[in-house]
Amino acid sequence: MDVSCERVGEVLLPGDEFSFEAEENISLTVPVKSEKVVCGPGLRRCGDRLVVCKSGVLRHKEPNVFWIDSQQRRYVPAKGESIIGIVTAKSGDVFKVDFGGSEQASLSYLAFEGATKRNRPNVQMGDLVFAQFLIANKDMEPELVCIDSSGRANGMGVFGTGGLLFRVSLGLVRRLLAPQSNIRSDLEHLFPCELVVGMNGRIWVKSASVQQTLIIANLLQSAETMTAQQRQQLFRKVQQGAF
Repeated sequence: MDVSCERVGEVLLPGDEFSFEAEENISLTVPVKSEKVVCGPGLRRCGDRLVVCKSGVLRHKEPNVFWIDSQQRRYVPAKGESIIGIVTAKSGDVFKVDFGGSEQASLSYLAFEGATKRNRPNVQMGDLVFAQFLIANKDMEPELVCIDSSGRANGMGVFGTGGLLFRVSLGLVRRLLAPQSNIRSDLEHLFPCELVVGMNGRIWVKSASVQQTLIIANLLQSAETMTAQQRQQLFRKVQQGAF
């Protein structure tokens, strides 16, 4: 069964399974690379089959990337993902960060750009940090860093002076972080604002006034269950002052 033409766009339930059949072309002159199927969130591999482990709509991206798009709110950390965390405690040289998971993550004071034993970062309890997971598996404590592989902050670190922090579904987060996000482009035409999106379902927004900040937060939370046409109508009403 070719999943790319039969099951994409359908609602699947846990336990559903399917296989991906690649065309076998044998050539004696041209080297042929075997097609590799990449399983995204909601799918796991079982032999030559893909098994659904959470309910949602099956999505596909060329060439062979598949995942389940759902309205899940529980976040499971994954290595390399960027999140918004809240510093809750300091234990020795390590900060404890709440990212909305089943346990807190650790963040070393040396995991900031330019940080040394003498030049420590100014991090206080209650601060918001934009960081990425260095270690994330079920057998070890999650560990965060605020630098990339070259030692640069690259937008990560302590932030959030003013603004508003709120939660949305993980599905809306993926839609906002898509390269061609319609929601983000519609929002940019409405109000100029600062927007930080974490893969853990947390969004921080700051606009010119408190009223505009609250309107943007309400619009994003409402966009979760709206179609593109309904969202555009709502954005036009806000632009015309009829919100």
